[in-house]
Amino acid sequence: MHVNGHEITDPPRPGQCLRTYLREHDHHDVKKGCDAGDCGACTVHIDGKPQHSCITPAHRVTDATITTPAGLGEPGSLHPAQQAFRDAMGFQCGYCTPGMIMTAAALTDEQRADLPRAMKGNLCRCTGYRSIRDALAGQSVPAGTVLPPAADRVVTGTEPFTLDTTIPGLLHLAIVASPHPHARIDCIDTSIARRMPGVVAILTHEDGPPVRFSTARHHHYADDPEDTRILDDTVRFVGQRVAAVVAETPRDAHRAAAAITVEYTLLDAVHDPELAAEPGAPVLHPSLSPDNIVAELHGETGSINDGIRAAEEAGGAVVHGTWRTARVQNVHMETHATIGWIDDDQRLVLRTSSQVPFLVRDELARILDLPREQVRVHTARVGGGFGGKQEMFTEDIVALAVLQTGRPVQYEFSRSDEFDRAAHRHPMRIDVTAAATPDGQLTALAVDVLSDAGAYGNHSPGVMFHGCSESVAQYRCASKRVDARAVYTNNPPSGAFRGYGLGQHMFAIEQALDDLARRIGTSPFDLRRRNVVVPGDTFVDAAPHDDDLTFGSYGLDQCLDLAESALARKRGSSARATPRERVGEGMAVAMIATIPPRGHISDASVTLERDATVTVRVGTAEFGNGTTTVHAQLAAQALGIDPGAIRMIQSDTDAVEHDTGAFGSAGTVVAGKAVHQAATALARRIEQFTGDLAEVAAEHGPLTEHARQDGSPRSVAFNVHAFRVAVDTATGVVRILQSVHAADAGTVLNAEQCRGQIEGGIAQGIGSALWEEVPTQDGANTVNTLRNYHIPQLGDLPATEIYFADTYDQLGPLGAKSMSESPYNPVAPALANAIRDATGVRLHEQPMTAARVWRALEAQGRD
Repeated sequence: MHVNGHEITDPPRPGQCLRTYLREHDHHDVKKGCDAGDCGACTVHIDGKPQHSCITPAHRVTDATITTPAGLGEPGSLHPAQQAFRDAMGFQCGYCTPGMIMTAAALTDEQRADLPRAMKGNLCRCTGYRSIRDALAGQSVPAGTVLPPAADRVVTGTEPFTLDTTIPGLLHLAIVASPHPHARIDCIDTSIARRMPGVVAILTHEDGPPVRFSTARHHHYADDPEDTRILDDTVRFVGQRVAAVVAETPRDAHRAAAAITVEYTLLDAVHDPELAAEPGAPVLHPSLSPDNIVAELHGETGSINDGIRAAEEAGGAVVHGTWRTARVQNVHMETHATIGWIDDDQRLVLRTSSQVPFLVRDELARILDLPREQVRVHTARVGGGFGGKQEMFTEDIVALAVLQTGRPVQYEFSRSDEFDRAAHRHPMRIDVTAAATPDGQLTALAVDVLSDAGAYGNHSPGVMFHGCSESVAQYRCASKRVDARAVYTNNPPSGAFRGYGLGQHMFAIEQALDDLARRIGTSPFDLRRRNVVVPGDTFVDAAPHDDDLTFGSYGLDQCLDLAESALARKRGSSARATPRERVGEGMAVAMIATIPPRGHISDASVTLERDATVTVRVGTAEFGNGTTTVHAQLAAQALGIDPGAIRMIQSDTDAVEHDTGAFGSAGTVVAGKAVHQAATALARRIEQFTGDLAEVAAEHGPLTEHARQDGSPRSVAFNVHAFRVAVDTATGVVRILQSVHAADAGTVLNAEQCRGQIEGGIAQGIGSALWEEVPTQDGANTVNTLRNYHIPQLGDLPATEIYFADTYDQLGPLGAKSMSESPYNPVAPALANAIRDATGVRLHEQPMTAARVWRALEAQGRD
């Protein structure tokens, strides 16, 4: 086999696919996203034609010429397709990018005329595809745009991700998973497996520490219930770890895992959260929660009954409704993965795909009873996360395996593992009551929420509290009530997902307010203008806020005007509605705190080296959020140098100081602010010396300044989304004619990156609104592959008109706000409101699939 001009003579193993063969020969530019031919991350050229290497038997191409992304071009000598993606900034995390480029590089003119069909085999979860379309069209970002430092390496596949390294003597770990939703383990027979070739160790609950913890990671340790063990003698969901096999090869590990037999005593299971909260339901964690309640919140300001009465007596309106949201998968293209080893100083080292390396280090040290300085955790570039890597799903078991064997160990989730073993967005049932006077003044707003935590409580308290907060607090209303519970069930665990609960709550509240506007005869835009919070108002949800949340700036009024004006211009799809389609418009509003509450720490340092280069050290991880680029920009701006002169060292507990993590959209407004503060201090120090930068560096360097940000006080950001849609009354298919988004982002530090974050959030919002759902039957997922789980493809998404409010935030670095999570939140309710406007049918369940829309239209016709 000839690969990138070099011959490889080693024969493939029987049954080996080309992807693993290439990676075993250090072609790490060939990525794994699914190993099922669904995502395209592994695309290579075989005799000039793009093929998915994960489903290509290696033995069939031993006489072929193979070109991988690194063979297509290299930094400094890029292939035209790579250059186009670089110049268009056609990536975010970049994990899917090399495979995407391999397909793009081979497109014919005929294929370019039908890009949705030609590119359907390559999926991207980050970008929303607009920048990819720009790359395919040869369009570049505006002159002066600061590109990501890793751009050349990303487009050639040479930017290393977690597993893109070669470690001698590496062992591989495979899991024995529970087939039952609730059972006690009576016996694990490993006798046959231990004698199988390549097996080095087998771990069960008898080998793990008895320490309980949460897989979720937060600044405050007590934010999540300690309900998890590395390996437990009770299983609470289908897919939970029962045992782990550590072997010389992945095949050895999986074969041995299949040979292990387990005897269980089955326990009663509960899958409906309504039933789980009732007395007498099976209890999952008796010592922690005898009533299955993970967390609850109850509070009222004013009187809901008085508010309803006031609206009715004034001739206004009252609306009630119940909405349900689905279980949604994060689908970051790089799956969870960790490599661990013991270094020369006998320290435990983990290289992992995580948004929170410092929090992982601290928790592993506690669980394994190790001094914190004996544990090092670091990340390479992380291939997406969306909250899913604010967890500890692989690190704990790898650490245990390394300590047991003394050898390097790797554990990599398959795509099916992501569905069956990782966390999902919390499914919720949300009841809303809203009342208003005839002139549109809200007099009552009440929500009753039931959140399905699944088998473990990771993130459930935070998601519940956060979801009930800004979704309610963004409106002025004298009478509010919040009743919310998160409950354990024997379903797959829920966890962190973009929006962190706000998307579910706003799906319900924003639809209720749309109904209210219709009942009193006002426009949905005007109803919001009449009732949204403005500077000077107190934030009120279950109770008035008395914390550090404040108005650092305010752009919601501009966002409402921008979205309404754009919708009125009726740009977008040139395709007209067909005779059987009905057209409608809808909008929704979202507010979000720019930083998670109760502290988010980032320590940063900026150093002028003797050679006049500048080194920035900061703990936050880069996973497509663009923080590496923005941090370089912020340091360069303070020092008056080019961002290209900045060297970034990040996300390594040995190399940098503490950082709480890359979550809650804190990368710019916390870590970035710390970087800017340190760089500003360094600039003032440099000014004390005579001579230019090079002379000061040579004579006085290295010079270092440090800064810390604690995430307080916090500002608020706003987003408004609006749609114009056409709904096919015969099929229920929803076609988006126009998509508009207005964002209150403060100072936009990098317009292309900020736009890309917004477009990515919109894409995920459309996906979860129309298609995405992980259904379960008796606690087991019935979908665990990408071909059966519809994340948006290039041809699924409209071009969105994006507008920015003109604001400067007093709390953010150079006036910037966070803008990673918030764009997701108003998308689904805006789309639901547009469908209602088009058809007269109010949909109460997410996703709003064509089948559900059709059934609702049929029911309307019968009524």
